[in-house]
Amino acid sequence: MSNPVRGRRGMAVAPHALASQSALAVLREGGNAIEAMVAAAATIAVVYPHMNGIGGDSFWLVGLPGAGNTEVLGIDASGAAAQAARIENYAGRSAIPFRGGDAAITVAGTLSGWDQALQLSRDRLGGRLPLSRLLADAIDYARHGAPVTASQHRNTAGKAAELTPIHGFAEAFMPGGAAPAIGSLFLQPRMAATLEHLARAGLDDFYRGELAHGLARDLADAGSPLALADLQAHRAQLRQPLALAHSHGRVFNMPPPTQGLVSLMILGLMDRLDTGRHDPLGADYVHAAVESVKQAFAVRDAHITDPAHMTVDPESFLEPAALDAMAARIDMHRAAEWGQGKGPADTIWMGVIDGEGRAVSMIQSIYHEFGSGVVLRESGVNWQNRGASFSLKPDHINTLVPGKKPFHTLNPALALLKDGRTMVYGNMGGDGQPQSQSAVFTRTVVHGMNPQDAVAAPRWLLGRTWGQVSDTLKLESRFPANTVSTLQARGHEVEVLGDFDETFGHAGCVLRSPDGTLEGGFDPRSDGAVAAF
Repeated sequence: MSNPVRGRRGMAVAPHALASQSALAVLREGGNAIEAMVAAAATIAVVYPHMNGIGGDSFWLVGLPGAGNTEVLGIDASGAAAQAARIENYAGRSAIPFRGGDAAITVAGTLSGWDQALQLSRDRLGGRLPLSRLLADAIDYARHGAPVTASQHRNTAGKAAELTPIHGFAEAFMPGGAAPAIGSLFLQPRMAATLEHLARAGLDDFYRGELAHGLARDLADAGSPLALADLQAHRAQLRQPLALAHSHGRVFNMPPPTQGLVSLMILGLMDRLDTGRHDPLGADYVHAAVESVKQAFAVRDAHITDPAHMTVDPESFLEPAALDAMAARIDMHRAAEWGQGKGPADTIWMGVIDGEGRAVSMIQSIYHEFGSGVVLRESGVNWQNRGASFSLKPDHINTLVPGKKPFHTLNPALALLKDGRTMVYGNMGGDGQPQSQSAVFTRTVVHGMNPQDAVAAPRWLLGRTWGQVSDTLKLESRFPANTVSTLQARGHEVEVLGDFDETFGHAGCVLRSPDGTLEGGFDPRSDGAVAAF
């Protein structure tokens, strides 16, 4: 058993320690949880560039305590496909490519999410810190350098052959023609200048100002169909989160186009299977979770897309009768058939709770490692490839349509527990996100583990995720041998990976008790940390 980090006046967790420290510094200066999260988001966009950046998308859940209850709000900061992005552009291809200008086809929404969140901070929380302060750490790390992590080095080296030919990639991420060495200082002078410009002009300049014009020119040069009009049409949206009635409280996640519904369904099904009576490292627990995943993924693959193109109400799948029926279909003694996952994706999740109990769960991503690989020459922005998740089949639920949002694996989580605690938690990694969320939530809330133990405990993963393309049931090698053999006997195709394997993502968790005390856990699979005071 390990000790979680504890505090009272504020806490932040991130998969990179410098991002946690940026959030903590803002909290110490009297900033609120939203302001702290923007500072952390800016820092991690610079210091963990293979995982996320301002050329990607983000989603937020914000919990605002009030008189007797906490209001939970969502922010959808995902971008839509360019008006010029059409199926006929890919004639002769079976799928949208993952790299290059043809993959950079959706607007980058991340900065609009920061902007919307800061507006909420000003309107509801009296937020006062200037944008220049919130971006200061990120600007410093971009201009003067941040030490290269093993994760950045490994991903740069591993993707070099694929990405070196892509517009602007090598110039930005391979100084001297090679992956930067672990521990060396990685400088991004163009990103520093871009962030300084945004600090002066405001974040909306990315979409409707001087910077937007430069982005549009560079995107055209890179072969992207995105135009100035696409940037100008984009705005983040305040959304009503989905909510699950769990036996331990209310659990919130983002609605479509995210797979937040999947994460909630898995928890609802595990609740009905009474997984609290099972050993959290045992075969019954993992089997119940995996079979719940299969039920939820079937709904995801049949229905979830841009909500403007959906024909079903996602909340209907969280009705008790619907979850009861799905739980009844699960055989605790035999694995159900399993098809294919959605595939790999990079991401970062971060959580902040301040001393007043304001809570933020936020996730931002450029989709695959380094996104499309396109790095814009003027601004140094690495553009996402989220549009590669569109289908080129006209009758597919996620078919490419101009102005449509693609399906997103991204989903941040927040829970209001019956014992009065508030919890923010999440993970990165495509199909792995809802599965690791279920592990962290159930082990913390249902089994009573502290957040650090819950995050660090051995995890499972069905299907494909970041760094993996197989659809096996993957288990970390720290699971007992009997768990592995029992799962195999029930029909699971089991693949055993390393002890603390990055395949299982970078999770995190922060809990606030009614007396104001805070506990947090970070993922030892990442370069992260919990920061508190």
